[in-house]
Amino acid sequence: MFSIQNYTVESLASQFGTPLYVYDGNKIEEQIGKMRTAFAGTNLKLKYACKALTNINIMKLMRKNGVDIDVVSTQEAHLAILAGYQPHQIQYTPSGVAFAEIQEAVALGLRMNLDSLPLLEKVGQTYGNSLPVCLRINPHIMEGGTLKISTGHKDSKFGISIEQAPEIYEIVQKYDLKVVGLHQHTGSDFKNANVIISAAEKLFDLAFKYFPNLEFIDLGSGFKVAYHEDDHITDMDKLGKGVVKVFNEFCAQYGKEVELWFEPGKFLVSECGYLLTSANVVKHNPGRNFVGVDSGLNHLIRPMMYDSYHEIINGSNPDGEEKEKYDIVGYICETDTLGKDRTIPTVKEGDIIVIKNAGAYGFSMASNYNSRFRPAEVLIYNGAAQVIRKRETMEDILKNQIVLDI
Repeated sequence: MFSIQNYTVESLASQFGTPLYVYDGNKIEEQIGKMRTAFAGTNLKLKYACKALTNINIMKLMRKNGVDIDVVSTQEAHLAILAGYQPHQIQYTPSGVAFAEIQEAVALGLRMNLDSLPLLEKVGQTYGNSLPVCLRINPHIMEGGTLKISTGHKDSKFGISIEQAPEIYEIVQKYDLKVVGLHQHTGSDFKNANVIISAAEKLFDLAFKYFPNLEFIDLGSGFKVAYHEDDHITDMDKLGKGVVKVFNEFCAQYGKEVELWFEPGKFLVSECGYLLTSANVVKHNPGRNFVGVDSGLNHLIRPMMYDSYHEIINGSNPDGEEKEKYDIVGYICETDTLGKDRTIPTVKEGDIIVIKNAGAYGFSMASNYNSRFRPAEVLIYNGAAQVIRKRETMEDILKNQIVLDI
């Protein structure tokens, strides 16, 4: 029977019910350690991109391990503060938000990462040089899987085009802006370690030409994790050696040591997460078998939204010799395929079907579509399993609705 740490999935399902998100906290710590090892020899700072998984307890675990935080909304910032972070530990990287949210972020004392010329201009007009700011640069690099998850290519909405460097500098000079950091993010799932080195070198060129007083260079993240046994992943050792070499050479030429920042999200939490579901029905149609589970795109939208692959196993019978090919489908009234043409040990009604790599962008993108409840979340850390979010009830569905006398 499949286990997470010392808990079988059937015991977890029995105790906490399904569908259920389960996170292995020690796996998160293992991933943090891998990053620190890969980039040893630099003044490294990790910022957890918390949009991947925003449960306060996951944030607290990151803070316990000395990982700061990157947020994309002031709501995430408030969660981070509740988790114990100080405002100066929070990097705020908005995209196309109203200026009122920028003002809220400034009032909170967050570190600002600005991603457009109009926003840079408005911050200069409003705050002058009173704020330290970081600039998000679009390096015009196409990496990170499909267009849906690539953010550093020329046609992406994210960042200020590297071709607009003179215009950036003009605004910086106009308002005497205090630029302390340069940032880029190519997107998730890049496989070629050289791509982040190429992006870094573009930021180095900007630093030499325009920005003599930087405190850090932020290379984002996007490291590819394994979604199945033979999957290609980012070679962290190769990446680390290459980045450390060019970064230290940059610091020597720049004349000062600056911090090297990364913003891992998926890399830290993807492999820690499992979505446990129950097989509601096993349906044998002519030419195709279906396993219908008690979850769906409302709880894990990535397969339908990104065509992403998640390994799926029969947690109740992981080593069964008799196998069949199934489509694993959800209970939502849409085409709702979690996994297609999966050959796994024979499934019977009531078996626990486990979807792996569900820690990143699983619960954080979940919804109440079809008025379904969102699942409970459980953290297993140092051998203890604890609920970190209750399963929703009908009260949660109704609590913000106003019933009129119609």
